[in-house]
Amino acid sequence: MPFRPLTARPARMICAMLLGAAVAFAGLTGTAGADALKPYKDRLFRYKKVTETLYDGDFLVVEYSKQRDLRDRDEVDEHKVFGNYVSYKPKRGRGSAELKVSGRTVEYMGTGKWKGGARAIVLYVHGQGGNRFQGMNDVSFGGNFNRVQNLMVRNGGAYLTVDINNFDGRGTADVAALLRYQKQLSPRAKIVVACGSMGGIICWNLLKNGKYAGLLNGVLLLGSPKDPGFLSSGALSRNVPIYMGQGTLDRVYDWEDQANFFKQIKSAAPNYPIKFTLFDTGTHGTPIRMTDWRLVLNWMLR
Repeated sequence: MPFRPLTARPARMICAMLLGAAVAFAGLTGTAGADALKPYKDRLFRYKKVTETLYDGDFLVVEYSKQRDLRDRDEVDEHKVFGNYVSYKPKRGRGSAELKVSGRTVEYMGTGKWKGGARAIVLYVHGQGGNRFQGMNDVSFGGNFNRVQNLMVRNGGAYLTVDINNFDGRGTADVAALLRYQKQLSPRAKIVVACGSMGGIICWNLLKNGKYAGLLNGVLLLGSPKDPGFLSSGALSRNVPIYMGQGTLDRVYDWEDQANFFKQIKSAAPNYPIKFTLFDTGTHGTPIRMTDWRLVLNWMLR
């Protein structure tokens, strides 16, 4: 049955048709004692209103309000968040470095214990037209990149960003090499890779490669495309946790395609650790702005 446009009915009604009957809200984090990351500005960054929960809480519909979540949050819309959302503590340990990979130079940045001894590592991969500076910008995207930096710095972890020049096998190999190098520096660290927009191609490629997937403890896809090849790649048996965030008004990657792919994964492997958050009326960049990093990372790192 084809979907009618969002303007014809609320997103929660569309999700109910897509995914089945709603169930009681189960939450993502479990008990506080199991959390890997301590609270940091949770009151500001938590989801203000969850309007629908499905698949035992694995699929959430979160209300996005442009007035509340952008205009009232940013001093300059989409460019500079108000100061109470950020802390510049991560700047103290921030730096840049290069890694040689198959004759290529991979440029990256890090903060926290990115030179060794990290308990956990989060690496952000930008999309087309982006660069390593995007994920280190403290004041864009509502301060959400600053929040993940603080979460890692304040919990003995490391946060890194990397320049990607090719969203293909070369780019994937470059990211994998950086992950291996970080694993050498921090052998006990759990690793999570977050991919924005087209960067999601890199995340899916990592998941499909058995050697690369062995480095991962989780992947975040933020406004990214699906990858049908994932289903036949053998990746389902590896159980690497996946988070997918999408806006209902995303004009780059249609949310219905991504939500249907979530459903395909659940149908093929009902117990696969995957969660989907749909930001109702959110656009392409909304998952980067709105995803609750602590909520998702605590689920993955546990």
